[in-house]
Amino acid sequence: MNHYNFFQSSVGKKVLMATTGVFLMIFLLLHLSVNLFLFSGEKAFNEAVYFMRKNIFIRTMEYVLAIGFLIHILFGIKLHLVNKKIKGEVDYAMNYYLSTSFSSRTMVYTGILIFCFLVLHLINFMIPMKYSNHITSDYNIVVSLFKNPFYTFVYIFSFLILGIHLNHGFKSSFQSLGLSNKKRLIWIQRLASLYLWFICSGFSIIAIWFFFNNN
Repeated sequence: MNHYNFFQSSVGKKVLMATTGVFLMIFLLLHLSVNLFLFSGEKAFNEAVYFMRKNIFIRTMEYVLAIGFLIHILFGIKLHLVNKKIKGEVDYAMNYYLSTSFSSRTMVYTGILIFCFLVLHLINFMIPMKYSNHITSDYNIVVSLFKNPFYTFVYIFSFLILGIHLNHGFKSSFQSLGLSNKKRLIWIQRLASLYLWFICSGFSIIAIWFFFNNN
């Protein structure tokens, strides 16, 4: 089987989705590590953002990340539709509901919601921070947005949705890449729980902290 045929197969799509998923999970850790500089004050956060913005490797990886995210969500939707078509609407819905967890059943829907939040996030954070011409500092852009109760609620809710998505996505990534077995499963589940709680609570605590300390 050549590379093209492999990635056209169901297994190939899952491997590609798992690979891009792992890449996106690593990015989330990096993103959170930068956001934690908010607690160190305006100067420290602005310097961290400046370093990320000027680093040629990070700038290149931004484009790789964007492509990876699009591949991840498009292949996810395609796999969902293919599975429904193969198994039949009624049988698929019944069997899928009985044999899978809530996070597994809702992967495509939580993925779409995460994509919608990402668009909002880019409009409110990344674009102003990248093209503001330093009229206001990056720190002030972030902190001012967390003064808005509606945006803060949407931000926290989005990370709740991300947690549901990661609850299945983290474990299935290891399975799709052939890194999971019965002995490793319990450790993968523990690592998944630790990861999703760290990511989701980390981003949410930042939003809550600055909301209550800037209003």
